Amino acid sequence: MNTTRKSILTNALLATVGLFFFGFGVYLTIQANIGVGPWDALSLGLSKTFGIKYGTASITVSFIILFIDIMLREQIGIGMVLDALLVGKAVDFFNYINLVPLQQKLIPGLIIMIAGMFIMGFTQYLYMKAGLSCGPRDSLLVGLSRRMKTVPIGVISICMLAVVTFIGWLLGGPIGIGTLICAFLAGPIMQLDFKLVRFDATQIKHQDIITSLKILITGDNKVTAEPAEPADESLPESENVSPPAL
Repeated sequence: MNTTRKSILTNALLATVGLFFFGFGVYLTIQANIGVGPWDALSLGLSKTFGIKYGTASITVSFIILFIDIMLREQIGIGMVLDALLVGKAVDFFNYINLVPLQQKLIPGLIIMIAGMFIMGFTQYLYMKAGLSCGPRDSLLVGLSRRMKTVPIGVISICMLAVVTFIGWLLGGPIGIGTLICAFLAGPIMQLDFKLVRFDATQIKHQDIITSLKILITGDNKVTAEPAEPADESLPESENVSPPAL
């Protein structure tokens, strides 16, 4: 994978499509109006506090995390940058066209939220299949786990999401039953989506951005990347493991 200009550009397009529709999934969880996932609560809290669009807040958070990932010496890839740029603005786009009204009742809200989470899980498959790196939030979790080897990654994930949720709540982000649903069901729903399409995320070797750029510039298909740590399919980027994208 990703050994020629054509393959990198094709997979970058695949990742772009996946991330755009991942944003549609995030948009549905917001329109459910029963609370959102921790990272989305933070972005919506920033949006409310500073009077900016969700997408602008999301991009700001993503690039702060991306900077931390670089400080932690985690692998940065084209897909990670695309994740930081695209998801939030995709949400803004769907908000602009007002595709789905804000729900006012619990049951329709639950249905919309679960539908959004299934869309997020499937589009993560498209994004991860591209092999151009995972999202900033996933890399942050992996980076922290490397440096706190005595602490289980699950505990680190829970603590990180708890802090993010608390800050989002302080900023006025929507916290509710949907927040708990996202926190506990996002991973299993993503795994179910992956099982339906017979996708094993652990078999994908992600390419770093330096290697990708060398191939794009020189066209040398002999350039190879150091194998990245396998992606953990239990970590959605939207929580993201946001993913990704978050």
